[in-house]
Amino acid sequence: MENQILQFRGELDEAKLYYQPSDEFDKTVKTRYEKMPADIFATAEKGAKWVAHEIANLIKAKAENNDSCVLGLATGATPLGVYAELVRMHKEEGLSFKNVITFNLDEYYPMNNKSAQSYNYYMDDVLFNHIDIPREQINVPDGEVSKEGIFNYCSEYEAKIDSFGGLDMQILGIGRTGHIGFNEPGSQLDSKTRLIMLDALTRRDAAKDFNGLNKVPKAAITMGVGTIFKAKRVILMAWGEGKAPIVKKALEEGQSDSVPASYLQRHNDVQFVLDVPAANELTRVKQPWLVGSVEWDRYWIRKAVVWLCNKLEKPVLKLTNRDYNDNGLSELLAWYGSAYEVNIKVFNDLQHTITGWPGGKPNADDSNRPERAEPGQKKVLVFSPHPDDDVISMGGTLKRLVDQSHEVHVAYQTSGNIAVADDEAIRYLSFVKSFAQTHDTNEAICQV
Repeated sequence: MENQILQFRGELDEAKLYYQPSDEFDKTVKTRYEKMPADIFATAEKGAKWVAHEIANLIKAKAENNDSCVLGLATGATPLGVYAELVRMHKEEGLSFKNVITFNLDEYYPMNNKSAQSYNYYMDDVLFNHIDIPREQINVPDGEVSKEGIFNYCSEYEAKIDSFGGLDMQILGIGRTGHIGFNEPGSQLDSKTRLIMLDALTRRDAAKDFNGLNKVPKAAITMGVGTIFKAKRVILMAWGEGKAPIVKKALEEGQSDSVPASYLQRHNDVQFVLDVPAANELTRVKQPWLVGSVEWDRYWIRKAVVWLCNKLEKPVLKLTNRDYNDNGLSELLAWYGSAYEVNIKVFNDLQHTITGWPGGKPNADDSNRPERAEPGQKKVLVFSPHPDDDVISMGGTLKRLVDQSHEVHVAYQTSGNIAVADDEAIRYLSFVKSFAQTHDTNEAICQV
């Protein structure tokens, strides 16, 4: 019984992925839905190291010709691995940055440049303080420039980039709104360095770094899309499943100011560098049968049929031969001979995952169920990304596990302190204090 379950889990965990082309022809086939070149790495660490070595090779090539290397740099979590590898290469391999001139993409506004949340501080902390780049060759937007002088400051920043002949290479991340730099949706292709208001989603994503949404600046100074476009080469990085939906929009859908990163489709030397989770919504990763052959094991059969059901809004047992043939699944049909055979296999497979005993039913033959029957009572650990997600997403399952005498624990992966604004928390505490005083409850409560 356990062997069957473990075998099924192994099939899911070790499912073969088909995102890596075997040759140039295969690459053309697999990436035909993608409008820009993209390389997918098994991990973010491997992708970051590749980008760092591309930067290092450019620096060395420029140094050999006694030329300056003008780099456009990004901030945030995405390029941290790149900067760590560049620092390592400087310290262990003698990579010199003396011929490098840097221009950072953006900075919050207003922002104290010495604040731990500023990008000036960030760049010193993760890169500049650890390499031999001359300080006068570092350029990061000034978050302290006066409001009256900000227009001229942005124009001068743009002109300074142009005075060096533009950027040799620009590295980018991508925000969940599709922004590059802080060019939020609505930014135009010819936009230049300027002050811009931040999207609400961008500010929410930054709230964890500022210990609260109300502390996140509402504006930023950013290079424009047009400024980025003047770079001779652009590398955009994205790590993690949170970026997968916007990566798909930028890579596989048309150009739109609602996704500023999609403008990069017009650049003549751009490359996306992704880890597998960030690429998870791309066709070659999520529906590989649409761009090539698949070894039809249990995992891919289930995945393909569920996808087809969702696409056609039909139940499994109602799928027909034509449904399979018209949606790129004729190969699967050929394996099993008819839609009926595939449908029954997947229907039974899915049905056997349904149980009223999520922890396994004691003294029962549950060989086809996802959880083993023995031992009868188990210790269950539920990971919740945010307080209340556990109850909202699986409250019924939690109750059933408790009712069936399992030992259940919930691990919250965030404190939740940024979910509630300070003033709301203070208002609630004031109410508790007032209530306690009115009803003469415990003195300790009154001291809140």
